Amino acid sequence: MAAIELTGLSTVYPNGVRAVDDLDLSIDDGEFFALLGPSGCGKTTLLRTIAGLERSSSGTISLGGGDVTRTDVGKRGVAMVFQDYALFPHMTVAQNIAYPLRVRRASKQAQQDAASTTSAGLGLAELLERRPAQLSGGQQQRVALARAIAMEAQVLLLDEPLSNLDARLRLEARTFLKRLQRELGLTTVFVTHDQAEALALADRIAVMADGRIRQLGTPKDVFQRPADTFVANFIGSTPMNLLTGTAHDGFVEVAGARLASPDLSLADGTKVVAGIRPEYLAPAAEGITGTVSIVENLGVTSLVTLECPGDVLVGLTVPEHEEPRVGTAMTAAPAPGRLLVYDAETTRLL
Repeated sequence: MAAIELTGLSTVYPNGVRAVDDLDLSIDDGEFFALLGPSGCGKTTLLRTIAGLERSSSGTISLGGGDVTRTDVGKRGVAMVFQDYALFPHMTVAQNIAYPLRVRRASKQAQQDAASTTSAGLGLAELLERRPAQLSGGQQQRVALARAIAMEAQVLLLDEPLSNLDARLRLEARTFLKRLQRELGLTTVFVTHDQAEALALADRIAVMADGRIRQLGTPKDVFQRPADTFVANFIGSTPMNLLTGTAHDGFVEVAGARLASPDLSLADGTKVVAGIRPEYLAPAAEGITGTVSIVENLGVTSLVTLECPGDVLVGLTVPEHEEPRVGTAMTAAPAPGRLLVYDAETTRLL
């Protein structure tokens, strides 16, 4: 196993685009680490740069304490699973799994042993003679993982390996992947644009935008205390309410309501953005009042949208049995300690 250390890393394309911009990052030995962000944020380029598939323009990459910045791909001790799995269609499952050993000129017996042992651990023992076209998406994913594991690499790199699966299979594969990583203890870097996957799988998350890390922390940290309004708006199955307001007498005035704010010692009249997750907003006697305009059933809860003074839309979740009727008036307030206040100019959490 190996820790990963990136120092001042930049990857600049010939057209001048800085896909990775002067990035510093440490990933612990055995950690399950997620790179999360919207399309084009640089997360896949960063993963490919760690793998050696992209050449860094500056900075250093250290794996297990050794500098591999200019080391060839095959000598870095990393295994990568691509979004499309990249299986050889003319090879059987066994041949696909054993291919890394074949490249290293391992004996046929060693190749067979690796395919047999790895496939058994991933539930592929009965599929060794099939070809990729005869497999389901979930089975193909497991073959790609088996091939990566057979390499006995120090680091496992995963580039959105669940994106081609349907919703039910993705959930099953997510559980399987987390259990497998724990059993192997492999240092794993997982790229995704799906924040639910990152929150469920990762020990820590780096949220990226424009080639830089906007926030680094545990799933709990990133969800409960987003570092800026970009992260706040990106993380969460339902977007955080970000309401323009003004500080006054220890309160934040938003949408015609006065909400108790954290003790930030803000001068009266300071422009702020109040952040409240819909999950932490509930019906109350006093708070933000509006008219119910949309009710979306989410199963055990419903997402309610309120139209408030100043054309402000506020979302909150309520239990299914408390679902209000469209057109009725409703008042909601944040749970104690759940109101976040951001600087209106810098967008950073205060």
